[in-house]
Amino acid sequence: MRLERLHIAVLAVAFCVPQGVWAADLRLGIVGTDTSHVLTFTEALHDTSSAQHVPGARVVVAFKGGSPDLPDSATRVEGLAKELQTRFGVTIVDSLAELLTQVDGVLLTSVDGRVHLSQVREIVAAGKPLFIDKPLASTVKDAREIARVAKQAGVPWFSTSTLRYSVIGMRSPFLSGVYVWGPGPLDSRHQLEMSWYGIHTVEMLYTLMGRGCEEVTTSSSTYADVVSCRWKDGRVGSLRVLRPYSAFGAVVFRKESPDKQVAEVSPLDYSAAPLMRDVVTFFRTGVPPVPNDETLEMFEFMEASQRSKEAGGKPIRLR
Repeated sequence: MRLERLHIAVLAVAFCVPQGVWAADLRLGIVGTDTSHVLTFTEALHDTSSAQHVPGARVVVAFKGGSPDLPDSATRVEGLAKELQTRFGVTIVDSLAELLTQVDGVLLTSVDGRVHLSQVREIVAAGKPLFIDKPLASTVKDAREIARVAKQAGVPWFSTSTLRYSVIGMRSPFLSGVYVWGPGPLDSRHQLEMSWYGIHTVEMLYTLMGRGCEEVTTSSSTYADVVSCRWKDGRVGSLRVLRPYSAFGAVVFRKESPDKQVAEVSPLDYSAAPLMRDVVTFFRTGVPPVPNDETLEMFEFMEASQRSKEAGGKPIRLR
């Protein structure tokens, strides 16, 4: 209990908040206005008339960023920045450095995973806690380095997908395996193929199964990659990413008694509100709702899956 009180006191000082009293609204900054997520995240925090409103924080400033060589970024960055400004009154600044002087925390939403490491370096140097939207990075090496520099600076961070919250209600201590699927378009600029979009389906898999994957085997065709995966405790999973696009879905298998296997399919909710609630709590407490180790294992999983694919479907153990 004493340690818990000390932790709260330290965080209160860090955010210039008196002990026992939270600030009315945290000031958040968006880095990267090249994904529609910047609108859905900001709307959840700002629209007090919505049943999905999440109180406790507001987006006050944004830095456009953008990647000229990535069409998904270059064609959206200006329009989304303008909409943030006109719909929500967000101030657009010319540099990340300027943004960092005005915020308590950062939503790193740049759609291009290649730029995240350099942006993280600047953000953690300023001591700002941050949420990193998918994809965390475009390579395993960058993902590990993001974790290292943040840890070295003592700056809390986490990364997740809204798809985590779509399946989190399907978790069970009796879960024996899962089958998840989703879209898997590719971008040649991202060396780790699944990190571009398949990461959302990987996030669903890990939300349900947790850490501990031991081995993966990937079968590939023009239209899909299918990954069979075995956990250290004997559970098995299957992940399918379809190209170019598809819906998301999940089936869970539960062994509720020695002689009874149950399969469950649930409709998925794509609301941003559950994620934003965790984001606000994270910026208040400094405690990541998704362990950093779990996020890094997802990258080990994707790397092993790609190596298996390149080896013609050979089983590959995670490093």
